[in-house]
Amino acid sequence: MIVESGHAGTDGAGQRSLLHRRSFLLGAASLGGLGLAGCATTDGMSLAEASALYGPVPTEKFPIPAVDVSKVNPKYYRRTVQYASKEAPGTIIVDPANYYVYRIEEGGTATRYGANVGRDGFRWSGDAYVGRKSEWATWTPPREMIKRQPEAAKWARGMPGGLDNPLGARTLHLYQNGAYTLYTIYASSDPESIGSGITSGCVGLLSQDMIHLYAQTPVKTKVVVLPA
Repeated sequence: MIVESGHAGTDGAGQRSLLHRRSFLLGAASLGGLGLAGCATTDGMSLAEASALYGPVPTEKFPIPAVDVSKVNPKYYRRTVQYASKEAPGTIIVDPANYYVYRIEEGGTATRYGANVGRDGFRWSGDAYVGRKSEWATWTPPREMIKRQPEAAKWARGMPGGLDNPLGARTLHLYQNGAYTLYTIYASSDPESIGSGITSGCVGLLSQDMIHLYAQTPVKTKVVVLPA
């Protein structure tokens, strides 16, 4: 999304949180249901294993609820995959065409995460780097976003971090040539958004995945955003 400057917040629960995110971050995007039936996924991970991977995180400043994994296509669950790349281990590669984010590992492998990405008209590509990192960041909608969505004006001075905040638990702020691009990789609590192009250019991972990536990503890490 362009954050359009930010995400994070706490007050209401479940449904209210999703309304905040969709109203301010995703706009009027229509989210199709991705409900899945059965006891095992197509990539060999059982629903029980996925539920454990995406379970609640009660130790956070704002305790994070479990992901309803039935609303996520199994191909977007976190996993280690073979991935040939000339980039150094630790580099983050965003593949918006396939809704994946990769963290390059040793030995021709990568950790792959399912993602949501920019919708039509808000996509971008190129090299960037992590200029700063935030936990439970304040979200401030840019003027351009307020012009498109006047209801966001109530947060012109910033929405405090928490579960209702669009930036969620962790944010990687992307820079180019010393300047903040307004784009981020952020934590999403909306499982139905994964595998969709719905943001204003930013890239969202499930909160549990974002915490995992964030912990391994220092400032100055290279980020490559591929063409969609």
